[in-house]
Amino acid sequence: MKRVLQVFHGMDCGGAENMIMNLYRKIDKRRVQFDFLVHTDKKCFFDDEIKHLGGNIYRVPYFKGTNQASYKKALDEFFTLHPEIKIVHGHLGSCAHIYLDVARKHGVKAIAHSHNTDPGKLTIKNIMYKLYTKKTVKVADFFFGCSDKAGADRFGEEITKQENYAVLNNAVEIEKYEFNKDTRDKLRKELGLADKFIVGHVGGFREQKNHRYLIDIFKEISEKKDDAHLLLVGGGGDDLRAEIVKKVEDLGLKDKVTFTGVKSNVNELLQAMDCFVFPSFYEGLPVTVVEAQTTGIPCFISDNITDEVCLTDLVEKISINVEPNVWCEKILQKTKDFERVSPIDIIKDAGYDISQTSKWLTDFYINLN
Repeated sequence: MKRVLQVFHGMDCGGAENMIMNLYRKIDKRRVQFDFLVHTDKKCFFDDEIKHLGGNIYRVPYFKGTNQASYKKALDEFFTLHPEIKIVHGHLGSCAHIYLDVARKHGVKAIAHSHNTDPGKLTIKNIMYKLYTKKTVKVADFFFGCSDKAGADRFGEEITKQENYAVLNNAVEIEKYEFNKDTRDKLRKELGLADKFIVGHVGGFREQKNHRYLIDIFKEISEKKDDAHLLLVGGGGDDLRAEIVKKVEDLGLKDKVTFTGVKSNVNELLQAMDCFVFPSFYEGLPVTVVEAQTTGIPCFISDNITDEVCLTDLVEKISINVEPNVWCEKILQKTKDFERVSPIDIIKDAGYDISQTSKWLTDFYINLN
């Protein structure tokens, strides 16, 4: 059995974290076992499940840029103590050039994984990230992208044309997301929204997700549909969340918006929704949009997001540079008299069935040499 070390900041409920947990639940643990290297002392959302599945959680200091020597020392000590680790799969990008380099010096195979496209903003943080990525390209043995655009934006076009690069689809457990009217009715009743037109969004409170604009879109919808209700699923980002709560209150929408926090039953919450709105500034390939399509609801997403996520005709891309009422009109038009059916076969044929992806990844880890 090969032990593969998955590297994250922490195993809270984010896109990349959800993706790897989906794979972990399905992967053949007689052949491959996951362990996790995290950069936080805080207990995270998936920690208990990881331990239940047989994985170990190891902790190293958070990389600040100014503690490079002590960070490398901690990594060196870790790999010396754990010769059973044969592969490192790095999802945390900011310090991948360091932990992957140290891993290789201990004879461990190194994988760098890109989960996002270029934010397109020339901030100091983004410039430093690009500089670090140049170093990562020189130390990784293999490269994954959640989409070709995510791979090219981080590693460069040349890498995506090499044999040591592949797209690893953000696949889902399709059966869990297939539309079920009984589940829909049950959840809507539990939420107290049985007779509402539910606009849904799944995403942590991060600038990337563009929650301010999302609220503006919903305000337009609520003015045209008295029964409209916004369901915001996701946690984190306490300061931004507080700002969004205040904006909702200031716009007089408090009774029309539900903040659920982090939930483990996203598959059921998607059943309850009538449409999915996702106006992100940038994304790699958002697994939530794949999940939403699998449940059969219309999805309205930013045109900054790669076309690779448009697996069905349920997805409509709209610019985030237009007035919010443009989104409103398109949403109301497409959802009018909409008949819901899950496009299960289309999702499978596109390669987003977790059973297929987990088998491919198991074989990949076993054969990586």
